[in-house]
Formats: sequence, C-alpha cells, structure tokens
Amino acid sequence: WFTALNDYVNHPERHRDDIVHSDDQCTVIKDKFPKSTVHLLVLSNKFIADLLKLTPADIPLFRHMLGVADEMIAKETAKDPKLVFRVGLHAIPSMERLHVHVISQDFQSPCLKNKKHWNSFASEFFLPATGVLSQLETTGRVTVDKPRFEAILKQDLKCHRCGERLANMPKLKAHIETCSG
Repeated sequence: WFTALNDYVNHPERHRDDIVHSDDQCTVIKDKFPKSTVHLLVLSNKFIADLLKLTPADIPLFRHMLGVADEMIAKETAKDPKLVFRVGLHAIPSMERLHVHVISQDFQSPCLKNKKHWNSFASEFFLPATGVLSQLETTGRVTVDKPRFEAILKQDLKCHRCGERLANMPKLKAHIETCSG
C-alpha cells in the first residue's frame, strides 16, 4: 500500500480511468479514496520519496507540479464555481512518492471517516504547497517537526471554517454542510 502511487507513474496503462493529466514531469490522478468532492494527486514522475527528500535541484519540478495543480483547479472551478480548493502536502506522508493534494474544501465524501482523515486535511498537518516551496527555496530543504505533526493528527475534531469543536464525524459532517465560517 505504501508504494501504490509508484504504479501510476511506472505503468500508466493500468490506470487510464484514474489519470486526468500526464506530461513529462508529473501525472495527475483521482485519489482512490477521495476525502472531498474533488480530490486529485499531482505525482512527480521523477522518483522522490517525499517532501523531505526535495533538494534545490527539484525546485523547477515542484514549481511545475504546482502550476499543473492550478490548471486542475481552473478546470474544476469551471465545472462548479462554488468549489474552493487548497493545494498542499501532508507533513508526514502516508504513501511513498512525492505528491501534492488538490482538494476541494467541501469535504463531502464517504471516504472521510475518522479523526485522522479529517486532521490530515483540515489542520496544520496539511502544509500549503507554496509554503513548502518557499522553505525549499529559502533553506534548500524541507523539514518538519514530526512529533508535533503526529500530535496534530490526534487533536479533537473542529470545523475548518469556524473552529467549532464537534464530538464525532457525523456531527462534524452535518455541521460543515451548513457552516459559513
């Protein structure tokens, strides 16, 4: 499971229905277990294990990936202008191969099932891709405080719009359907 993303790049012919864009630098797929109405992954075609392995030499590739993410957002908002998106990376990725999430902020999905899912996208654990790029450009590498981010995954559920704490996922999902923040 940890290495499953590699197959999309190494054997795209096996995944024609899941690939929405491909070029010489990256491949965009539909997330197999989407946590929102629109949840895409921009995969690096060059093998880079994760954000911690990025080097200054990877800056042009990472910029290209973010440009493609913006193109995907433009296509999706043309279909549904009400959708709002974030582009980011998990501080501690659960899967091997550098990938950037393009995720709508409605969080309407049966695959969004537990606190870990929620906190991995609706908290500081979800690092804005522009911030990752900035850190890479400024320091030549990306670092994360692993114990801090592991603790964030265990935090109580709270609305990403208004900050209200909710007891469980069904209550959170009902709340975010009507919350205007």
